[in-house]
Amino acid sequence: MRIRIVDAFTDRPFAGNPAGVLLLDAFPDDAWLQSVALEVNHAETAFAHPLADGGEADWALRWFTPAVEVALCGHATLATAHVLHSTGAHRGPVRFATRSGVLVATPGADGAVTLDFPTAPLTAVDVPEGVAEALGTAPLTAFDTGPNIGDLLVEVADERTVHALRPDLKALAAHSERGLIATARAENPALGYDFVSRCFFPNVGIDEDPVTGSAHTALAPYWSERLGRPALTGLQASPRSGRVRTEVRGARTLLSGRAVTVIEGDLLV
Repeated sequence: MRIRIVDAFTDRPFAGNPAGVLLLDAFPDDAWLQSVALEVNHAETAFAHPLADGGEADWALRWFTPAVEVALCGHATLATAHVLHSTGAHRGPVRFATRSGVLVATPGADGAVTLDFPTAPLTAVDVPEGVAEALGTAPLTAFDTGPNIGDLLVEVADERTVHALRPDLKALAAHSERGLIATARAENPALGYDFVSRCFFPNVGIDEDPVTGSAHTALAPYWSERLGRPALTGLQASPRSGRVRTEVRGARTLLSGRAVTVIEGDLLV
């Protein structure tokens, strides 16, 4: 069977967030899926299989980090839609049945794919004791992002602070289910983005995620409220870097980006 490595939320190879994508006839047992994800060893590996015509979804989709299955993943969904469209396995919008409900991926004329995801419910919380020390800077605000994501979202002083973060990941792991999203307003919006972020997920085996679609379902409503616009662009300032176009539509958030297949080969087991 063919396995592909796709760089998502980028239009060039070796940037954005790499994901493994494997199209199957049906899902094997969970231990096999987890073993493949560990072997691929990217932030997520996506597994998808077609569903019978006439249902509410076209493909079933699951995502695994090297350590666990996750409830929601943006970049691996984008990568899967890219593989389906680029190989001709599916044409037009594709509806994925997932643990987070039916998610729709719609290809655009410019080559980008737009994902329709649930907006994360944000609940303001006090900055937990120890987070400032673990992060290396004192957050201005802190929000719980709800059960689908399971992160602590914090705003820090400025964009330069986000770039300079060198957190104590072991200490951060105690403060959320998945990890921590650090964000700040863009210093110069003329560069084409409105806010920056970095994402640290030690509890699911990912020290720093290169570009996190699911985190933008929380970042988008957070910054849309503060900047007064539903449509924004976020820069995830990891070493690989990537941009996510966002648009908040009430209970749903649209995430748009491009993807590039960089490796294609045979899985021999």
